[in-house]
Amino acid sequence: MTAPLHMGRTEWLLLLALSLLWGASFFFYKVMDSELPVFTIVLGRVGVAALALNLLLAVRRDPMPLTPALWRDFLVLGFLNCAVPFSLFAWGETRITSGLAAILNAATPIFTILVAQIFTQDEKLNWNKTIGVLFGFAGVGVLVGPDALRANGDVLAEAGCLAAALSYGFASVYGRRFRGLAPLKVATGQVTASSIILLPFCLAVNRPWLLPMPSVAVWGALAGIALLSTALAYILFFRILAAAGATNIGLVTLLIPVSALLLGAAFLGEQVTLPAVMGMALIGLGLAAIDGRPWTFLVKMLRGP
Repeated sequence: MTAPLHMGRTEWLLLLALSLLWGASFFFYKVMDSELPVFTIVLGRVGVAALALNLLLAVRRDPMPLTPALWRDFLVLGFLNCAVPFSLFAWGETRITSGLAAILNAATPIFTILVAQIFTQDEKLNWNKTIGVLFGFAGVGVLVGPDALRANGDVLAEAGCLAAALSYGFASVYGRRFRGLAPLKVATGQVTASSIILLPFCLAVNRPWLLPMPSVAVWGALAGIALLSTALAYILFFRILAAAGATNIGLVTLLIPVSALLLGAAFLGEQVTLPAVMGMALIGLGLAAIDGRPWTFLVKMLRGP
């Protein structure tokens, strides 16, 4: 019998770590966009991650399975969870800010819930999820503010980022079929398959052998996005997905704008404003509503002994 989907303390801690890793990826994209074209950036991200993860499996003497059906599934997952969204976000950030791209990425839980509602039997909508997502999006809206949307408005780039979020929603549901496979192997198969998909596009469109040598900052950003925001992040992603399901893993995108805000304040000297604090509070309420346990504890406290 399949174990019930559950967000325990470990899953919440992993979710927070994942939000930091993926929040940083939007900063890394902005650094690389200044010197490299889109497909070169994305192929570098997944290619370096694939090399690192395959080497790790080789050191562990734990080979990847080679069944054709499994690698067909890896190609679909790599397309939905890496090739499409990574390319759209890397391209989108050539036209909008990294913060706005991260905020638009927060549409992923909505898309994931809708896809899960259609294609799964055990992740249907309930009041907790509905209220929690509404709180989360209210928080994201406060974080952005109407002035920020107008100041950074580029409808095509914003639509591309939303399409990337939709692709993530399909990928989260599709990734459930790998629950019997170790998270490290799922992550390895996904980035390896997406590297195979992206290689011909990069060679044909970008011709990377003609590009000038990137700066040290770009090399550092590539190492960070490949090893931390991709290789390590997807090990955590599939670990959470196996335990908690597609809808819960989608919550990470509500935390990513918060992570981006905190990283900006810590390393870029950006100011933390009152709307930002209010937005983070609303996102916290949304997560609490989806989890359910804080509300249960509050009701017990109000009722008394």
